[in-house]
Amino acid sequence: MTTSRPTDEQFLRRALDLARTGIGLTSPNPNVGAVLVDGSGVVVGSGCHTYAGVKHAEILAIEQAGQRARGATLYINLEPCSHEGRTAPCADAVIAAGITRVVTGMSDPNPLVGGRGFERLREAGVCVSSGILEDEAKQLNEAFARYIRKQVPLVTLKAAMTLDGKIAPPPGESHNPSALGAGTAARGYITSEVARAHVQELRHQNDAILVGVGTVIADDPLLTDRSGRPRRRPLLRVILDSGLRLPLESRVVKTVKEDLLVLCSSAEEKKQKHLQQRGVWVEQLPQPTVEGHPDLTAVVKHLGGREITSLMIEGGAMVNWAALSSGIVDKIFFYYAPKILGGTGAVPFSAGTGFSHMGDAPQVKSMRLHRFGEDFAVEGYLRDPYGR
Repeated sequence: MTTSRPTDEQFLRRALDLARTGIGLTSPNPNVGAVLVDGSGVVVGSGCHTYAGVKHAEILAIEQAGQRARGATLYINLEPCSHEGRTAPCADAVIAAGITRVVTGMSDPNPLVGGRGFERLREAGVCVSSGILEDEAKQLNEAFARYIRKQVPLVTLKAAMTLDGKIAPPPGESHNPSALGAGTAARGYITSEVARAHVQELRHQNDAILVGVGTVIADDPLLTDRSGRPRRRPLLRVILDSGLRLPLESRVVKTVKEDLLVLCSSAEEKKQKHLQQRGVWVEQLPQPTVEGHPDLTAVVKHLGGREITSLMIEGGAMVNWAALSSGIVDKIFFYYAPKILGGTGAVPFSAGTGFSHMGDAPQVKSMRLHRFGEDFAVEGYLRDPYGR
């Protein structure tokens, strides 16, 4: 019985799987995996990029293959770079290794360099095929694309709600912040344990998480990545706190490890000093909104300056509305549980005035549905991360 030789798509899928192992380890660089295959279809080298490891995926694969790289095909999810950065151009290394063919999922999303790697390879006589499994390749590096094009993070608005769009029962009816150490647990979780475990996976995929101080006061969350997967740098916990109301006894303050940033509009000097003594970064942003709250457009620009490529917002109703109305949201990930709270007192997903016309309402595109036991989630985009 003979077995068929793996196809280009199958080898490239291996490269994508390798690239995914770098999630949490590569930012602010892209996730890249590479597989080298000789003329008989045997894998002779492979590699995955990590920021701390410096060397790019294709270089690791070439080094592993040695002389067997000559005449081989390189499968890589992202175009080999053509510019000098922390390393020499990878396209030159591919040519020098004698690789005769390159199969990739997508070109470099950086408009200043995209396509030049392909051009250099083709000029050297290397056969280049691009666009295979392109959708998967693009989704894997959508945060890098947004960051490298606009110098701001990809912003995901995450929420967990009932079928009727409620994120919490009426305030005060069964809420005891001291019970179980967190208000959310005291009031009962909306979604299942399976869905909540997936939230940790989302947190792992992001560089930072943002909430309003009201969420901290009500729920006393940790806001940490508890996926158990390795990270190059800790998840940055960002709290919008106009008047520095953050409790010193809150769990986020008690667990600070150079990973807590409080953004305020006005800072009381004594409270700011107390927070800073505990290791909290407190920064005052210029030009607050009319209501005196931090300007979210300024917030994402500030985070981009910190090399934050991806941000997940897990706010309450007011923060959700502020994010949507400010236009900073790139994508959504909404979890729904088969429950109905009803009533006018339960907390809706979004507060504020809402959009006055249907034409103003953000349109969710490229939607995907996910199942988590009896719960489901909607993932979609308000803006193309690759758009200019």
